[in-house]
Amino acid sequence: ENPYPAVTMHKVQKPTEGCHLRLHQKPFPHLDEGTVQWIIDQATAKLQTAPPAVKAEKKCMVPSGPPIAAIMERNGNALANSARRLEVVRNCISYIFENKMLEAKKLFPAVLRAMKGRAARQCLTQELNLHVQQNRAVLDHQQFDFIIRMMNCCLQDCTAMDEHGIAAALLPLVTAFCRKLSPGITQFAYSCVQEHV
Repeated sequence: ENPYPAVTMHKVQKPTEGCHLRLHQKPFPHLDEGTVQWIIDQATAKLQTAPPAVKAEKKCMVPSGPPIAAIMERNGNALANSARRLEVVRNCISYIFENKMLEAKKLFPAVLRAMKGRAARQCLTQELNLHVQQNRAVLDHQQFDFIIRMMNCCLQDCTAMDEHGIAAALLPLVTAFCRKLSPGITQFAYSCVQEHV
């Protein structure tokens, strides 16, 4: 093989055997205190006499940005997008509680993505709270699984700011939602989400 002539091949030689036993460290030279102080004084004097560095002002035209209407429209789109996400969260939760699992399964990935946003996390706690108030806290296994996955995703994306808001709002919910494992044995949601910080 002929490597390109431009490429330089560096050969790193292996250290000889027993080289670690030889002392080949040169002692650090002794610094003269007077010389060091003289160098420092010279540099300080130079800094004090030097004129302050001022950048030459360069005048230029700043191009005009997009019209204000376009900015408003962009924000409007963001708000509409946010509203759509909240609608997806609401729909998915209502499908879960109406036992329409196929529809809920279709929306589920979008809901988990929406949980990155604070508004969606708040929406989740509000919607689940409504269902608790309607005495719909005892779930079947599939419903329980969906709700737990949503709660876990919500808590996973929570920041320190959400600790006293969203995480606190979820606390009464995780002690309300449950499923019957067998006669006399009930599993509550907190048993599946208690690992979060």
